[in-house]
Amino acid sequence: MTTVRRPGTAAVAAGVLAAAVPGAALAAPAAADPRAMTAARAAGAAAAPLDARDFDLRRGTDRSGTVRALGGVLRRTGVAALLRSPGHTGLGGGCGRAAGVPAGSLVYCFDTADSTTRDWVPQGVTSVSDAAAGEGWAGGVRPILVSWHNGGRVRLTFVDPDRRVYRHVLLVAPVMRGGRPTYTDVGVHAGGIAWYGDKLYVADTRHGLREFDMRQIFDLSASRAGSTRRPDRIGLHGGTYYAHGFRYVMAQTGSRHFARGRVGGKCRGGGPLRMSWTAVDRTTWPHVLIAGEYCRPDWPRGRVVSWPLASLAGGGTASADGGARLPVDRVQGAVRTHGRWWFTQSRSGERGRLFSTRYTGTGWAPVRRRTISYGPEDLSCHRGLHRIFTLAEHPGRRALWAFRASSCS
Repeated sequence: MTTVRRPGTAAVAAGVLAAAVPGAALAAPAAADPRAMTAARAAGAAAAPLDARDFDLRRGTDRSGTVRALGGVLRRTGVAALLRSPGHTGLGGGCGRAAGVPAGSLVYCFDTADSTTRDWVPQGVTSVSDAAAGEGWAGGVRPILVSWHNGGRVRLTFVDPDRRVYRHVLLVAPVMRGGRPTYTDVGVHAGGIAWYGDKLYVADTRHGLREFDMRQIFDLSASRAGSTRRPDRIGLHGGTYYAHGFRYVMAQTGSRHFARGRVGGKCRGGGPLRMSWTAVDRTTWPHVLIAGEYCRPDWPRGRVVSWPLASLAGGGTASADGGARLPVDRVQGAVRTHGRWWFTQSRSGERGRLFSTRYTGTGWAPVRRRTISYGPEDLSCHRGLHRIFTLAEHPGRRALWAFRASSCS
């Protein structure tokens, strides 16, 4: 593990993500073997200290004016209203065994169509436990949220575990065209999501974060200018707003971009973070947003970084308060609860792994591991349930499930 440092400052305090073991970049071997040279470069990157400036997040384009203009032509709705309106989908059953979910887990199943589709792939998970101290939302609902991508679009699923129903909402990016408000698809992987207050943060792999707002959900069915027809259309066409057949759209309100530019197609061990997954830690103060990288075994080891959530809500540059090299590769999600870390690792067609450890002040403690579901993804602590949620992503082996974790409280 290496320390995030700023010039002229001490290491970030332990208890966020801190501290270090010394290390220097390794020299490449004398033999001109490309594989050996690649391995040496990866080892050198893993030993190098982290530069805190790599993780500075600047505020992107302000979309509030366009969102207000959309509100003038489309009807807003709330989270409770969309969950209780007619036309929702009922949760299914029997998915745990196929997904390889461990015994004793809490399991929610999507319906047959959503459990088997290859067009949409679930990725991120968060819940009202991340969003609110009391773990409840206006209208008495307690949703769990799941993000899905299909290569060029992102949908967000609001799951109501109390009524055992769910509803899909399309995420959209508002733009002005010809002096009129409209919106386009959000073309990101959405590998991680984090709900905090009214804000929803969505991982944007090569740039940083997209920001959405629970107060900016629009109901096309209830809007005179909206239509739920024409799955081939998005945005404003001839005076009517479409959303690929979705009834609800949720508008992007802002973004955070890495100050040092966009990220490349693979992990490099340095530079801006490859934003693969996110989580909220409410068990520390200040509350933080955690994010990290999915990196293949032949790439430099991935990194995990945290930012105070209060700084992300502000208008200036948000600076990381800690960062470290990950203890394992192929990490699909991570969360920290009262100092204990949890990591999921995907293993292609085999069942995935769950790792747990602590940071000791001099590095990672010995890592415990166990076999879990196929295709495990993002992680989120539900404090009231003392469980951590994740997703099994593969078609036919798909489930939203949670394991017990005493530190999640």
